[in-house]
Amino acid sequence: MTHRTPPRRVVSLVPSLTEAVARTAPGLLVGATDWCSEPAGLDVHRIGGTKNPDTERIAALAPDLVIANEEENREPDLAALRAAGIEVLVTEVRTLPQAFRELARVLVEGCGLSRPAWLDEAEAAWRELPVRAAERTAVVPVWRRPWMVLGSDTFAGDLLARLGVRNLYADHADRYPRIPLDALRAAGADLVVLPDEPYRFSSEDGPEAFPGLPAALVSGRYLTWYGPSLAGAPGVLAEALAAAR
Repeated sequence: MTHRTPPRRVVSLVPSLTEAVARTAPGLLVGATDWCSEPAGLDVHRIGGTKNPDTERIAALAPDLVIANEEENREPDLAALRAAGIEVLVTEVRTLPQAFRELARVLVEGCGLSRPAWLDEAEAAWRELPVRAAERTAVVPVWRRPWMVLGSDTFAGDLLARLGVRNLYADHADRYPRIPLDALRAAGADLVVLPDEPYRFSSEDGPEAFPGLPAALVSGRYLTWYGPSLAGAPGVLAEALAAAR
């Protein structure tokens, strides 16, 4: 995607991309979702959630560009924005290399910005990570009531694999399958990885469901976000995984 004139007003429907744009070009964003929590103190118009954005409010902000994601945002909402004459850039991120490519596409091609130093630092951090064979096998819940876990073809699963953790459900037909708790307990994993988003697992809410199984409590921002947090993700995640013994 190219722009004859770089956009001056951008609305982001994805927390990861909100942080990426705000870190790279403060002042370019005019709107973001209620879930866009980074960077701290972000002062923009809030336009609802990722799944239920207020498309009329977005249109009233007169953005030159709206940035979205095929998994996090709903096509009917994106279609409504396009029908209002707004350009929408939709990303697809299911692997780490794809995340780096999409970040460059959003920032450089979409927003007309120079490639940021933090993106080079993030690529270097993962490139310098030693290649590791799977050392542990994990179930990775992302929700409970009902229990849902990482399945096939997910960004978070790719990050864990690079850190030596094999997602037990990586070959499941669904990306986020619903698996009964009894089946999760009996699946043969030697680790449960519990991120704090989208469901906020914590030391008091999650590990007790898997008695006898080491639990790694990890930051969802470092496991599922693709943006500036990728630079620190290898170290943060590796530390959390190592502590679960």
